[in-house]
Amino acid sequence: MIAYLECFVHENDTESRPDDDVSSLSKALDLQGSIHDCEGPTDEASRDFGGMYSLAPLAFIRPSDADDVARKVKEAARSSNLTVAARGNGHSINGQAMADRGLVLDMRSLDDHFRVVEANNGSFYADVSGGALWEHVLKQCVSEYGMAPRSWTDYLSLTVGGTLSNAGVSGQAFRYGPQTSNVTELQVVTGKGEIFNCSETENSELFFGALGGLGQFGIITRARVLLQPAPDMVRWIRLVYTEFEDFTRDAELLVTRQDEEDSFDYVEGFAFVNSDNPADGRPSVPLDPDQVFDPTHLPRTAGSMLYCLELARHYRHADDPSIVDMGVNRLLGGLGFVERLKFQVDLSYLEFLLRVKRAEEHAKANGIWDAPHPWLNLFVSKSDIADFDRTVIKKILKDGIGGPMLVYPLLRSKWDARTSVVLPESEIFYIVALLRFTPPYPKGPSFKNLVAQNKEIIQYCNKKGFDFKLYLPHYRSQDDWKRHFGNDRWSRFVERKTCFDPMAILAPGQKIFPRVSQP
Repeated sequence: MIAYLECFVHENDTESRPDDDVSSLSKALDLQGSIHDCEGPTDEASRDFGGMYSLAPLAFIRPSDADDVARKVKEAARSSNLTVAARGNGHSINGQAMADRGLVLDMRSLDDHFRVVEANNGSFYADVSGGALWEHVLKQCVSEYGMAPRSWTDYLSLTVGGTLSNAGVSGQAFRYGPQTSNVTELQVVTGKGEIFNCSETENSELFFGALGGLGQFGIITRARVLLQPAPDMVRWIRLVYTEFEDFTRDAELLVTRQDEEDSFDYVEGFAFVNSDNPADGRPSVPLDPDQVFDPTHLPRTAGSMLYCLELARHYRHADDPSIVDMGVNRLLGGLGFVERLKFQVDLSYLEFLLRVKRAEEHAKANGIWDAPHPWLNLFVSKSDIADFDRTVIKKILKDGIGGPMLVYPLLRSKWDARTSVVLPESEIFYIVALLRFTPPYPKGPSFKNLVAQNKEIIQYCNKKGFDFKLYLPHYRSQDDWKRHFGNDRWSRFVERKTCFDPMAILAPGQKIFPRVSQP
């Protein structure tokens, strides 16, 4: 039933309601455990990776399976005001997985459900728990079956249900689409506490609504993910550019090539400061400690901001090294990077996909992993990205952000318009991810100043009338959410909410719909 429960109660709550009473809650939920006060062993459910918000839930529950999840949602529905938030690995930025005096479900506690199946058409899939970490899915698929999902996120210590509730993007998305385009079935617990298996042909409205649905229509407890044979090795390459026009031209060329043999398997990019700052300057570009970024190789025309195209090519152990070299050099031919500023390493497929794990370990050792992270993620249309670079990257962000500034193109046609994800209108659009890391000591701008800078960037995009959308969106008013979705998609979003979570119990931290009280 319930593997573990921790409860958090406001110390100075003078307006407790019967539904909020701790002892009655324990009895109502039929919990096999105890409820602790705010001085319990952890407060992880009241915070997230963003580190900017803290909201204490009434209870932190570790369910064992979908039935457990459904029971908790039903009990919340019987109350006058309880809400339920599904929390994966707590990597949200703005409190999206929190529930103020509600129930927070630790999805990592779900039964470890992992099974590889073969469809009638010969395709292979992995059935996995919604609370499984992608890192664990990767390791099991590769080590036991020599296969792997097609589309990833850069950071893999995220849950399957968490990324599918948003989109899940990385350098493979230009070819295969986001993670939401690579799942064929879901098991979902709705806001009514009902459990449904859904797909493109079965309960399709819930299936597409839950994908990218920000947790508003249901809690994903199982997913069937498309697999493909995993390569053995990866040639990982970084190319330096001084001009944004050259950088975007080459990036768009690579992501729009139709033949897989005529392009790389992974295409990303980032902007960095032309300085010796190790966090977001020239030292952040080399891939190996023995490699050195020599600024004398830069042309005299190089400005204060530079750009890096990041590429990867898969290959097998049996492939002749000279053939791999020839293939990579052929793909690099004609690209306009600075010739003497090319960095590359060869590493295993697992090492490549888990590369951010090393950065995480380094950040934890330096004390910045637990510092606030006022990140900003946007999708910006190709038609507006040059203007965005001129004003936002080269002016507003000219001193850097203390972390990566990802900038790379994606293709709209690789995304399924039936999901809840909202995109710019153009076929080619760019993800811009400002992954700020604030130092844990009095140095550099405070996170409040960085939040203000994020707002300045959004205001500029709105003022200029850019075709853009927030990714991992965060708004505080329903009017802002309406503008985010647009009239037609907002109407569909509301219809799905009314159908699958009419009392607005789920994902209260998104701040989209207020809880509907029981009469």
